[in-house]
Amino acid sequence: MKIVIIGGVAAGAKAAAKSRRLLPDAEINLYTDDTHVSYSACGIPYYIEGNFEDYRTLLVRSPEEFAKSNIFIHLQSHVSKILPQCKKVLVENLQSGEAHLVDYDKLIVATGAVPFVPDIKNVNLHNVFTVRRLEDAIAIREKIPSSKNAVIVGGGYIGIEMLEALVRQNLHVTLIERGPKIMSIFDEDMSDLIAGQLASINNGEFEIITSDSVVEFTGDNNGVNGVITSNGRRIDADMAIVCSGVKPNVKIAEDAGIKLGITGAIEVTPQMETNIQDIYACGDCVEEFNIISGKPMWLPLGANANKEGRTAAMNACGFPDTFEGVLGSAVTRCLGLTMSTTGLTEKDAIKAGFDPVCARVTKYDKVGYMPDANNITIKVIADRKTGRLLGAQGVGAGDADKRINTFATALLAKLTVKEFVNNDLTYAPPFSPTIDPLLNAAQILLSKIEQGS
Repeated sequence: MKIVIIGGVAAGAKAAAKSRRLLPDAEINLYTDDTHVSYSACGIPYYIEGNFEDYRTLLVRSPEEFAKSNIFIHLQSHVSKILPQCKKVLVENLQSGEAHLVDYDKLIVATGAVPFVPDIKNVNLHNVFTVRRLEDAIAIREKIPSSKNAVIVGGGYIGIEMLEALVRQNLHVTLIERGPKIMSIFDEDMSDLIAGQLASINNGEFEIITSDSVVEFTGDNNGVNGVITSNGRRIDADMAIVCSGVKPNVKIAEDAGIKLGITGAIEVTPQMETNIQDIYACGDCVEEFNIISGKPMWLPLGANANKEGRTAAMNACGFPDTFEGVLGSAVTRCLGLTMSTTGLTEKDAIKAGFDPVCARVTKYDKVGYMPDANNITIKVIADRKTGRLLGAQGVGAGDADKRINTFATALLAKLTVKEFVNNDLTYAPPFSPTIDPLLNAAQILLSKIEQGS
């Protein structure tokens, strides 16, 4: 069997490795226009921050290591066309410019996502970066020592992570978010909490500007030296990083007749099948099924990509498997502040047709007399009519993420609030108060539901 994989970061590399384990004699070729394969893109901000010095720490497996398993990695090789009728792909060598056709029996599309770059004047100036590939990380690290001021465009996950990275590298950072809130994936009250807590620890190292946008980068042949915003601000910058989000990289799939879903990403079955026989897709280029809302969503995260890559390989190799969907679980940090979420937010629950009821508590993450005790705020959401748990968000300097992980399991089990409040969570002073903040929030939520408030 000839298996061809397009894309080689998380999903594509996972699909290649799993395919080899399943079919020892298959011919497996992976094509990527990148200069590296099988690396942790999620770790890039932490390399830039200086948590480790060698970018190669992010590499999971080299082409030479793949070759030992007879998996052939073709770097800087761009698949420009899929020809389903004859089961071939057209591959262009980005170094030589030569092109050739490659046969496949099974094709796995793992083209990922690409940065969304707004229409900003002079966006191509030197030292204006995006954050997606290892080359981006290396270039940013190289620019940091000669920089004092940085501008970040966008206040989502990557923008927040880059804020931490650059502040830790002793730069003064200005983050500019077009919308009224940073981290708008959270409910507004939790986004406000994030902004307030970051402001409380700011000693002049950074500024967060909302409801404004960059309309122009200024500079010369040496590169960017500042930005101009829609509200008329002029801000000095030795470097700028555009973190305005990503979009699914699906043009090659769309051109081949592969169906896109309502999110703009590739529509797949739970077996990661596309609408074209023998073509599978996985990773950041596909849309997922939201287990809570029952509707499609697009959630470009590394954990999902790995699971989807495995499922795509299983089915392409003739071993039936399903990927049931996602909860929307995610976590990040910024300057000691943890932000985590799972399931539906209050606003998304309303959009999905639920009647949400919410409870929010702020408590220590462990017994207050412990020296490392810190406040966390937990918000939990349930459906008023059925009592079914819908989602949770956690923010704080303490261990918010482990509460959200616990809640994610409850969502997967489709527990009601009444069932969840009886959860037997661990207790010891270094780890939790006698009644965990998550259970405090759930108890308040249950009271609201029972009282009809």
